Amino acid sequence: FFSTPKGRHCEVHQMIGNYMWDQKKNVSFDIGVNKESLLPLWWNGSEPLWVTMMKEKKNISMYYWPGCEVEILGVRPSYCREYFSVPTDKNFADAISDALESLRNGSAEMAAVYYERIDVEGHHYGPSSQQRKNALKEVDKALSNMITLIKSKGLQHDLNVLLFSDHGMTDISWADKVIELKNYINMSDTIQMKDRGPVVSLWPAPEKHTEIYQKLKAVEHMNVYNKQDIPDRFFYKKGKFVSPLTLVAEKGWFIVESRDKLPFWENGTGRKEAWQNGWHGYDNELMDMRAFFLAYGPDFRSNFRAPPIRSVDIYNIMCKLAGIQPLPNNGSWSRVECMLRNTAPLAPLPPCSSCALALALLSLF
Repeated sequence: FFSTPKGRHCEVHQMIGNYMWDQKKNVSFDIGVNKESLLPLWWNGSEPLWVTMMKEKKNISMYYWPGCEVEILGVRPSYCREYFSVPTDKNFADAISDALESLRNGSAEMAAVYYERIDVEGHHYGPSSQQRKNALKEVDKALSNMITLIKSKGLQHDLNVLLFSDHGMTDISWADKVIELKNYINMSDTIQMKDRGPVVSLWPAPEKHTEIYQKLKAVEHMNVYNKQDIPDRFFYKKGKFVSPLTLVAEKGWFIVESRDKLPFWENGTGRKEAWQNGWHGYDNELMDMRAFFLAYGPDFRSNFRAPPIRSVDIYNIMCKLAGIQPLPNNGSWSRVECMLRNTAPLAPLPPCSSCALALALLSLF
């Protein structure tokens, strides 16, 4: 989720996952769980757009956006409504209203809003479930109301709106697609394990590294990589928090230490038979993992469908609209300039009301 506002691959900005471990300092990043996850060492790998804007005296208001409460490179946004687990639909609607008002009254030149419910319902019930579809209907209502508010506040000629996610989701099955590591290796031969699901980070005891690698290499429905052998196309292996072994599951398969350690939940059947039914984080070449990007406003072409872009490309669009000179990044201006009415070279724009930018990120974790 940090690649979009920084325009950097995860091996550059160092935020390689929701769960990380710094072996040298023996501290963990467990997103939304522990205080150590707020330490600068996790966040200061690259400069996000909101920090650049604040440095240039451009205010930004952020609502439920994970990380806005953290001081990054010595800077905080001008306003942060801190994230908490699963803001409600009313929280989302209120955040949009407050964000638009901050843009109207000039207290902010950019606003960012995060909505989580689609992701949560997709995890619990599956991406094709009625519960996930109902959450999407609530988003439609909120966005319809947003359009009405934009017009009532007289912002329709000045405001650009971007909506995007940072991942897709696919169905998973607990009945027959779980890889339990305890069945293949002795977990006491490992120092640390982080995360579960499509990608697992594993730190074997040094003297057991080769043995564990060979055993896991024989496991079906997943790949195991030494750090130096991780495919370049993942833009991952150069990260300083990457573990000696990285396990990557095939689509729909789920890697855990033991199924018994998962927090199964009651799902209305009277039995603890399912924990999650949807997940993301699989190979990003899979269609189910693709994210979406939508935008409209005075600076965007109408009724235009662009070719596929990458998450890191969005950074350059935001910089262009906000009148910010982009920092060195991994995105491509050539892939996104076709979306804009004015396709002048990427460079700072003079201050103007149309530089106001509203963002809604719909699916993050």
